[in-house]
Amino acid sequence: METTGHPDKMFRNGLAEGRIILPKCRSCGKFHFFPRLVCPHCHAMEFAWHPVSGRGEIHTTTVVRQKPEHGGDYNICMVELEEGVRMMSRVEGLAPQEVKIGMVVTAYVGEAAGGAAVLCKPAEG
Repeated sequence: METTGHPDKMFRNGLAEGRIILPKCRSCGKFHFFPRLVCPHCHAMEFAWHPVSGRGEIHTTTVVRQKPEHGGDYNICMVELEEGVRMMSRVEGLAPQEVKIGMVVTAYVGEAAGGAAVLCKPAEG
């Protein structure tokens, strides 16, 4: 996808449309996250936006403890997507303590804190 505009805005626009899109460098061919103007791998400034597969693995995770009246405990994780990027997320559909390092997940666009966000769920199969 050819795009113009600030990289963070392009990423957020993709989320608002229900898609996870990331910049892929035209010089070295690597994806990067967080979106930025310069490739962190080779320092080139030309990239195109591509949808990601959504396949990923939990790299690290923690449980955030809160009182039940404030929403209860939840997890925060670092997920490594198949495309080689890592991003902060959380795994939905499991108790926070059930999220484990190495767990295979599927990333999707959901809602968090009133806006579109990358969330994960346990991979099927």
